[in-house]
Amino acid sequence: MKKHTMKKAAAGFLTAAVTLTAAAPALLASASEAAPAVPKYVFLFIGDGMSYPQIQATADYLGAVEQGGEGDILQGPKKLAMMEFPVAGSATTFDSTSFCPDSASTATSISTGYKTYSGSINVDETGTVEYETIAEKVKEQLGYKVGVVSSVNLNHATPAAFYAHQVSRNSYYDISMEMIESGFDYFAGGALLQPTGKEEDQPDSYTLAQEAGYKVIRTQAEAEALTAEDGKAIVISETLADGDSMSYENDRAEEEWALADYVEKGIEVLDNETGFFMMVEGGKIDWACHANDAGSTVNDTIALDNAVAQAVEFYNEHPDETLILVTGDHETGGLTIGFAGTDYDTFLTNLSNQKISYAKFDEEYVAKYKEEGTDFDTVMADITELFGLVPPTEGQEETEATMDSKDMHPESDDTGSLVMTQYEYDKLKAAYETTMSRTGEEEIGQEEYLLYGSYEPLSVTVTHILNNKSGINFASYAHTGLPVAVFAQGNGQEQFAGYYDNTDIYDKMAGLLGVQ
Repeated sequence: MKKHTMKKAAAGFLTAAVTLTAAAPALLASASEAAPAVPKYVFLFIGDGMSYPQIQATADYLGAVEQGGEGDILQGPKKLAMMEFPVAGSATTFDSTSFCPDSASTATSISTGYKTYSGSINVDETGTVEYETIAEKVKEQLGYKVGVVSSVNLNHATPAAFYAHQVSRNSYYDISMEMIESGFDYFAGGALLQPTGKEEDQPDSYTLAQEAGYKVIRTQAEAEALTAEDGKAIVISETLADGDSMSYENDRAEEEWALADYVEKGIEVLDNETGFFMMVEGGKIDWACHANDAGSTVNDTIALDNAVAQAVEFYNEHPDETLILVTGDHETGGLTIGFAGTDYDTFLTNLSNQKISYAKFDEEYVAKYKEEGTDFDTVMADITELFGLVPPTEGQEETEATMDSKDMHPESDDTGSLVMTQYEYDKLKAAYETTMSRTGEEEIGQEEYLLYGSYEPLSVTVTHILNNKSGINFASYAHTGLPVAVFAQGNGQEQFAGYYDNTDIYDKMAGLLGVQ
C-alpha cells in the first residue's frame, strides 16, 4: 500500500473511532433497554419424586375423567398448568453416590450447583465444606424476601436444602436451628420434626423461633389473618396427617387449606418492590410413590399444579419481572403408564374410586382391624367402599369379550372392570392374613419385600390391584434414575431449554439473578 493511502485509511479509522465513541452512550442505553432485567420475582416449584411419568399420568387421568372414561376415540390428556409453559427442558439427577439419588443431594444440586452424597445437605463429600444456597444469596446480595413452602415437614430434606448445611438430612433439630438463623421471611407447611431434639433440656424450636422474631402460627384462622406487616412467619398446617405433614390431597377436607392456599398467602406477604424468591415443594408426591399409591400420586400432583397456577396468576400481573420454574428432584417408584395385564389399554378413571390415601387407610382402618381381629369379609366391604374393588363373586356377568380377554390373560382383567379376578382376590386375602399375623418383630425376607416393601401388606396390595386395573404399575418402592422435566415461564425462560444436569438449574438461576 502507498504511504498516502495508508494515511488516508488511518484517518478513516480515527474518524470511525471518534464516531463510535460519541455514539457509545446511546448504544449502551439501547443495549440496556434490550437486555432483560434481573427477575424480581422467582418461583421454584419442586415436585418431590415427580418426573415425566407422574406428570403424564396426572394429565392422562384428568383427560380421561373429563371425557367420562377413555371412550372409543381418545381425546388425549388434559394439560396441567405447568405443561402450558412456553419452555421445557430435562435435567439429569445423579449424585456423588448413585444414579438413583435421594432428595437431600438432588435438592442440594438445584439449590447450590454442587453434587454431594445421598443424605447430605449443602456440604461436600467430606462434610467439611458448606455450600451457600441460591435462597441465601438472593437474601444477602439482592435483599429479596424469601419463602419456603412444603406439604411435608419444613425441616425435611428438600425445604432444608435451601437454608441448612448438614452432613445428615436426619439432623432435624440442627436443621430447625438453621431454619431460624436463616432469617427467611415466610415458612409454611408441615410441622417441624424433632422440635425439642434428642438430647435433654434442648430448647423448643418454636420457642426459639419466636425469640428470634418469628410469628409462629398453628391455626388456619391465624394464617388467613397473616399480613406482610406481621413480619417473619412460620405457618404450620392446623390439620397434620402422617408424619406431621399436611394431608394428602385425597384426604384433605373441603375447608382445609391446600398447598395452593399457602402459596397464595406467601405471595401476599412476600410481595415487595425489591423482589422475592419462593421455593414450593409438593413433598407427598414422593411419599405416595414410595408406597405405590397411584391415586394419591395423581391427586398430589394436581395439588402442586394448582399451586403453580397461583404463581401464573401473579406472573400475568408482572410478566416482565417474574420467572417461574417447575421441576422434580428425582423420580420415585418407577411409575409406568401401562401394565402387562391390560396390554395396550388404560382405565385411568378407575383411580377416581379411591377415596382415601394408603396412609389414612392404615391409620383409621388397618390399625383397628389388627386391634379388633376384624374378619376378611368386613375388611373387603370397606375396601369396596373406599377403593371401588369388588370381590369376584359379586361381579357383573362376563361378556364374550371379557371371556376372550381372560383366555388370553387368565390372571388379569383388561376390561377396565373393578371386579377382581380370583387371582387378585386371593392375593388380597393373603396380604390381609400377613397383615393380621404380623407383630412388628418379623424379619422381612426378599419375597415379602418385593410384594409389600416396608408397607402394610393389606394397604399396598389394595393400591397395587387398583393401580393395575387402571393400567398403572410401579417398579420400585425407592427412587429411580430418570431425568426430570424442567418447565419455565417468564424472564429468562429460554435459558432452561435443552438437556442438562440438575446443577445447571442453579447455574442458570444464579446467572439470571446476577448473584456471586
